[in-house]
Amino acid sequence: MSQTVSRGLRTWVALGIVVVVAAGAVSAWRAGAFSRAATPGALVQGAPATATATVTRQDLAAVTPVNATLGYAGSYLVTGRGGGTLTWLPSAGQVITQGQPLYKTGNATSVVLLYGSVPDWRALGEGVTGQDVSQLNNDLVQLGYADRADIVALGWDYYSWETAYAVQRIEGRLGVSSPLGSLSLGQVVFEPEALRVAQVTGSLGGPASGPVLAATSDRQVVTIPLDVSQQSEVKAGNRVTVTLPDGTTTPGVVSSVGTVATTTPGPGQNPTTTIPVQVTLTDPKAAGTLDQAPVTVSITTESSPGPVLAVPVTALVAQSPGGYAVEVIGPGNTRRWVPVTTGPIFDDADGLVQVIGDLTPGQRVVVPAT
Repeated sequence: MSQTVSRGLRTWVALGIVVVVAAGAVSAWRAGAFSRAATPGALVQGAPATATATVTRQDLAAVTPVNATLGYAGSYLVTGRGGGTLTWLPSAGQVITQGQPLYKTGNATSVVLLYGSVPDWRALGEGVTGQDVSQLNNDLVQLGYADRADIVALGWDYYSWETAYAVQRIEGRLGVSSPLGSLSLGQVVFEPEALRVAQVTGSLGGPASGPVLAATSDRQVVTIPLDVSQQSEVKAGNRVTVTLPDGTTTPGVVSSVGTVATTTPGPGQNPTTTIPVQVTLTDPKAAGTLDQAPVTVSITTESSPGPVLAVPVTALVAQSPGGYAVEVIGPGNTRRWVPVTTGPIFDDADGLVQVIGDLTPGQRVVVPAT
């Protein structure tokens, strides 16, 4: 075979087409395929073919379906650091955004979610400097409690009078009575993004120290455990179609392809080695609130620049010593073998392969009976 084909096509050729020629499930006329294929173009009168398919000219894409899981990205554990007693907790599935309470202690004192990569590790007050102060100032500006120009003039990483005034404003809205204008340890929780409560681990009346909530982000992602042999076929930016559990489909894009492989036991204790591939849905609302749901992802790895000739891959018959042919049905059930060269595009989802040869759209070719 003069051109390379996708892994899916190689699998068909190695495991399917040769078996079709040799196996007992093939009828007598198929068993003599090589002798007839040796004289391309010769017309042969025969019994009606048991099954045929149409030669088409169409846009073709190399599509590979793989199993995947739809869930939420990220994993966060919210840990109480300020002590006290838990008096309010959110519900599982609730989304908490910047400036909203994560939980409450004592007399409705709120512990607030703010955005930042540095965790809350110390009390903050006027005169303190650091990256945690810089992210606090960014939160206060984004929430509308601090004036950007004042913060810029005084320094992003400096806990200034403007920072203290903004903290006092947010504390007043949340019902925090003391200490006004400063933050004690555990009064806020810094996380990089909005949180979706996955599990409430604390309990009302229990201590507000230690694990309180387990959470994820509010961004749904599809995770594919991709066989390492397919790694070269998938790239960030590839278009995909995701089939949801109810059978509906929605588009997506490959956002990342992992590089660290994981080996797990497979069927019959045969290990499988995979890499994680993540897909972002084009329409985030399409999947509703599904979490840990099994889905099928059809990955488009290559597309034709325009319409090409295509036949079912099962119409290909291997020739000896090499190459392929298809059996074309003509008027009066005449048949002839037409040599073809396979193109680079194989649609694993629809079972179609690009071919180059003396074929015309609309012709009928023999395929194995199902």
